[in-house]
Amino acid sequence: MTAKPSQEEPAGAGGGAPLGPIMRPLNTLVEKLIPSALVFAIGLTVIVAILALLLTEAGPLEVVEEWGLGLAGLLEFMTQIALILFLGYILASTRPVRALLRRLARVPQSPMQAYLFVFLVAALASLITWGLGLVVGGLMAREVAEQARRRDMPMHFPMLVASGFSGFVVWHMGYSASGPLTAATPDSFVAEILGDPLSITETVFSGWNMITAAVTIVVVAGALMLIAPRNPHDVVTLGVDARLRDAEIDDEVVTPADRVDASRIPTTLIGLMLVGYLALHFAGGGGLTLDIVNWSFLTLIMLLVRSPFELLALTKEAAGTVGDILLQFPLYAGILGIMAGTGLMQVFSEFFVAISTDQTFALWAFLSAGIVNFFVPSGGGQIAVQAPILLEAAESLGTDPAVAIMAVAYGDQWTNMIQPFWALPLLAIAGLKMRDILGYTTIVLIASGIVFAAALLIVS
Repeated sequence: MTAKPSQEEPAGAGGGAPLGPIMRPLNTLVEKLIPSALVFAIGLTVIVAILALLLTEAGPLEVVEEWGLGLAGLLEFMTQIALILFLGYILASTRPVRALLRRLARVPQSPMQAYLFVFLVAALASLITWGLGLVVGGLMAREVAEQARRRDMPMHFPMLVASGFSGFVVWHMGYSASGPLTAATPDSFVAEILGDPLSITETVFSGWNMITAAVTIVVVAGALMLIAPRNPHDVVTLGVDARLRDAEIDDEVVTPADRVDASRIPTTLIGLMLVGYLALHFAGGGGLTLDIVNWSFLTLIMLLVRSPFELLALTKEAAGTVGDILLQFPLYAGILGIMAGTGLMQVFSEFFVAISTDQTFALWAFLSAGIVNFFVPSGGGQIAVQAPILLEAAESLGTDPAVAIMAVAYGDQWTNMIQPFWALPLLAIAGLKMRDILGYTTIVLIASGIVFAAALLIVS
């Protein structure tokens, strides 16, 4: 998306917004000091390696070895995430879905409505499954901005994208919450620690968590209203988004093989087979896993495209969106390898446990999870290493294990707002950099953090 900020103020200065005086220096600082997401990941690697040397008994060779062993530790997860972005982009580029998105994008009648609309759609999608939330936020931001451009409605595109990413702040309170789902799974390591599985009705579907999720959405929406730019000179004008054009389809039919490539039959056949598989999966009691989300996307793609010709053209368009993910995932896997292999993650967790009381344990567990997530942005990996320590401490302090699990979940989703990694899918779709939205998402971090901390203190 072509975005051209006025030269009168830095893009995203927050002109005219109630919190404009705060946003202006914050955005200026972010634009000047925040590096690319790749350099950020490299910097985190160095920081974690140094911390491991200083805070654990690991030596330089052990740190390097654990880093190297960890590089391949998230390959399956990396493939799943790349497919979510790749297939989600293709699905959104099919003619029927693009038409639906355009109709939805016409709903907002003002810039403020647009920011809140994109945030709410992304938040609801994230509560269904976090992978869907990542894609939907970027797609809706892009489409709403395009509709605003066509209607000559002033729109601040980085603010719109930040609103879409802000919806991700509630993902671990919803249906795809990896921590609570692990605790509810029989024979999982969490269930073994507790002696029995921890029902999801005590975590994600508990009354206090659902209330907290609703309050978080309301508070974050309020924060977005306070920071949204209002002055005309602070608006980022939008050029024509080339990625919204119809895919260039080479459908010249010359040979019998070309006629097959131009036919709907091959893709429809695979689509119907996928429908059958998904029906069998859910009929057998299967849940909405990351793989099932991907196969659902693939099913819709196969049924909606007109031919293999069209699918190949859309694939070429989507291919460029997964590059950053593929490059940076091994780096974060290496960071996880250092933190888990050297015991650094245990050092962080045990420090917060040592200063906790029965009233403050959930709060400190939340803060420790937020810090660990900054270095290891993987909810599943974080639960695997932190849960044994925190659940043992919760038992000794008399804290409900459900509260301990949700404290880690809240911390994991909280610092995503300033962790560039999970913004990569959305930013790839929008064509922006993390520095373009970080000023806004930092305010979301503060607003949501207050809600999370208050809720955990209340239920402790």
